[in-house]
Amino acid sequence: MMVPPLSLYVHLPWCVHKCPYCDFNSHVARTPLPFADYVDALLVDLDADLQTEGGLPGRTLQTVFFGGGTPSLFPPAEIERILHGVRSRLAIAEGAEITLEANPGAIEQAHFSAYRQAGVNRLSLGIQSFNDVMLQRLGRIHSAAEARRAIDAAQQAGFDNLNLDLMYALPGQNIDGAMDDIEQALGFAPTHISHYQLTLEPGTPFGKQPPPAVPDSDLAWAMQESCQARLAEVGYIQYEVSAYSKPGREARHNLNYWGFGDYLGIGAGAHGKISRNDGHILRRAKRRNPKLYMESVHKPERLEQCAAIPDQELPFEFMLNALRLIDGVPRDWFSQRSGLADEAIAERVTQAVARGWMSDTRTRLRASPFGQRFLNDLIESFIP
Repeated sequence: MMVPPLSLYVHLPWCVHKCPYCDFNSHVARTPLPFADYVDALLVDLDADLQTEGGLPGRTLQTVFFGGGTPSLFPPAEIERILHGVRSRLAIAEGAEITLEANPGAIEQAHFSAYRQAGVNRLSLGIQSFNDVMLQRLGRIHSAAEARRAIDAAQQAGFDNLNLDLMYALPGQNIDGAMDDIEQALGFAPTHISHYQLTLEPGTPFGKQPPPAVPDSDLAWAMQESCQARLAEVGYIQYEVSAYSKPGREARHNLNYWGFGDYLGIGAGAHGKISRNDGHILRRAKRRNPKLYMESVHKPERLEQCAAIPDQELPFEFMLNALRLIDGVPRDWFSQRSGLADEAIAERVTQAVARGWMSDTRTRLRASPFGQRFLNDLIESFIP
């Protein structure tokens, strides 16, 4: 097994408001938030991971990602303290991508320059739509005007690597509405656009009581195709199912996930994956509740999961990530990053090719254009 690249994910779990479609581990903020105590817990958590993980000494972080929740609720000084603490424990590569997620809001915009000075060099803004009616139907608390101001503020603060999150197939949306969101985003010339279909996740308010007039699958597909064509026309490369970038501006942190790379995860509900020296691949997850996480961070109870991935599950785990990439991954990455022989996937790859779901499998593992339409079926074919 070859050692893959290493990243760090930092989960900052609080939001001002919980959106009805969101199934992430986010919690409504109750003021005052324990920013300093939480950062203390993050660094204790990182220390514990570094003390117990085999295969980490001497490795260098290629990317750092602050996700949530709404990480931009945290004061810039605390983000800087996290990064300083990380650097004192692990090497961070020169030119490493350091991303922070943010939501539009007047208070957060004033922090953008300070985040940049703290070491953040990539910002991801949760815009979702530039249409006020659609934002209201999604339960978002910002307006389209606030979204535009946030983008302007981020660019004025010096963020030349900027992602805009957009959603489509929104309640009552038509193709023209989805295309208008794309056009408005293009007006800001961001380096990256994430374009997600609204999904009604189980356990969320929308999952329990779907909003009216959600576009059906045919209309959603038509929206996706129209937006894909427009983005390609102006030079954005679709490199993943929901990700488009200018050349060379792909999200390196996410590329590491999809390439079955390694990552440490610190914070409430954070997940990690580490290739150990003994040949096993370890997955671990931290306690989801922020209060319980902070209370147990010095104890074994901080972990909700800690186990090696069984060999029979590795083909599915690998393909779950790799096949999201439009160009897939080199075929030899499977054996290099899973530790299994190519024979572990050969028969199922052959079957997928016969169905028309995969192509060019001699040197790369990737879904065909037809397979992209049935990606869930293709990935599920690798379940043991």
